[in-house]
Amino acid sequence: MLQQEKTGQAGGTDRVSVHYDHVRAVFDILSGEREADLLLRNLSVLDVHSESVFQGSILVYDGRIIALNPDESIVRVREVFDGQGLYAIPGLIDAHLHFDAQLAHPAAFGEAIVPSGTTTIFAETLDFASAAGDEAVEAAAALFKDYEKLPYRIYAFAPGKKTSVEVTDAMLKMDPVIGLGELAHLSYMTGNEDDFRKSALGRANGGFVNSHWGVTALPDMLLNYMPAIGAHNNHDVWNEDDIEKSIRYGFQTQIKFGVGSPEVIRTMLRAIVKRRWPAENFQMCADNISVDRVLTKGHIDWVISLAVEMGLNPIQAIKMGTLYSARSFGMDHDFGSLAPGRYADIVLTDSLSKINPRYVFKGGELVAKDRKLLKPVNLDYSVMVQEPRPGLADLAAEQLDLTPIEISDDGTRAKVLLFDVYGRGHLKFAQEVWVPFADGAVVPEVDGVTLNRISVVQRYADGARHVVNGLFKGVSIDRGAVSTFWPAPFAYFVVVGSDSAEMCDNLRQLDAFVGGCLVTEDGQAQAALPLDIYGVMADMSLAELVDATRSIDAALEKLGNHNEGEPVVNKLLTLFISLDRFGFMV
Repeated sequence: MLQQEKTGQAGGTDRVSVHYDHVRAVFDILSGEREADLLLRNLSVLDVHSESVFQGSILVYDGRIIALNPDESIVRVREVFDGQGLYAIPGLIDAHLHFDAQLAHPAAFGEAIVPSGTTTIFAETLDFASAAGDEAVEAAAALFKDYEKLPYRIYAFAPGKKTSVEVTDAMLKMDPVIGLGELAHLSYMTGNEDDFRKSALGRANGGFVNSHWGVTALPDMLLNYMPAIGAHNNHDVWNEDDIEKSIRYGFQTQIKFGVGSPEVIRTMLRAIVKRRWPAENFQMCADNISVDRVLTKGHIDWVISLAVEMGLNPIQAIKMGTLYSARSFGMDHDFGSLAPGRYADIVLTDSLSKINPRYVFKGGELVAKDRKLLKPVNLDYSVMVQEPRPGLADLAAEQLDLTPIEISDDGTRAKVLLFDVYGRGHLKFAQEVWVPFADGAVVPEVDGVTLNRISVVQRYADGARHVVNGLFKGVSIDRGAVSTFWPAPFAYFVVVGSDSAEMCDNLRQLDAFVGGCLVTEDGQAQAALPLDIYGVMADMSLAELVDATRSIDAALEKLGNHNEGEPVVNKLLTLFISLDRFGFMV
């Protein structure tokens, strides 16, 4: 076994030959005997190790940096790139991203993030694998096929929850999987045997175990248990107290800025500045993010700039999005800095305090310029497209009626559930509230504000269909309805509107899709986004996907909604995380 590990499938002799060729080639290039691939000159190079900037050049061969400020009187190169005096910083890194929950397939997603300077992502795959069900292993293989052709690097994690132990085990053996994805900390509270087995598999296969730590929700026992079994990082922080616990318990703490209230990321960055916590404790991540958000605001580049605005030193902020992220996964020998031996993943920006990616290189290849991908990767993911499997033929409108949990003694008030799209982490996601009750019906009004209704509807019922009805903060339409479907870990719809018949009709129309989002008015479709790849990804180009998500927002605006921030479809899809976490799906 040891010999096999050392030699690999290609055999020890072949591997040594490859390395011999490389080390000899680098020697010959630096001696002027052979040509390098690329020389980037006229740069202001950020050295994240010494936290200084120097004027110089970078020499690239075989995808990696082989020299800083080489002797240009002897070095020969095939191509010279004039950096125009721009700052050269390492390619940006997203330390925790739900690769499968931002609706774009891998090639389309790259077209969004790479022009923002992101050259590496550490990616969860749990929703995709869960949605694929019995086909999870084959689906994951199709998802990762040709991943090396993407204009960014992907390091993935096998599901720590939402799938079987067998699926997790099989995916841990795949490339580019490097460890176990975020754990189901709530089921761990019950001593779930599958959780123990998955954790053991993660420890045995690469060692990285992501933690969805949930410090706000966990008891003291689990606050100790998770890091004690080797959980490596934690992105589930929402405020100053959460961050303090996370770093005290030894986690690599990932500051997220994806779907949710835009104030959350500011709250966390302010806390880091206020408490003067060392930046080396932190990495930056999106968690869940829409491609539209990336195109309009940015990705890691945006949050680095925001961190500076909140008071962090610019170089420290950049290190949180580069070196500290790479180091947290033990990969800083490959990327995270601009030093010999590292991948030539380089971003040229005209400012360190407000990142503006003018040029983006991956492995020494110019892949993006002025926020445009230069060579879109045309990979075919149609093999993963599924046929619709409807399940709502017997759904009746009255099943969506909002009935009181309780009626006050005087008969004037009713207690109902209230769901908040921004409720995760900093407000209650779901709470019971008292609202007016008149003429035998709930008046959908909280604190004088009229709200829409929401229904959470099981797609495939075995017996009585599970439906949860309540009021909703997050979308406000005067008429019509909007619905979304998400299949992981349970196949459920959410629909928002004010009339049960309209909401029911909308659901029946969306039921004819594999998955997606649909807006209707008077029974007529106004905008739709189909998610044909297992109900979680669109088999579309980036432009087509953005057009579809924006058409949803435009249709809802005509119905009276005023949206800010993330597209409505992405906001609604985040509901399923909390619906699962707090037991509203079965």
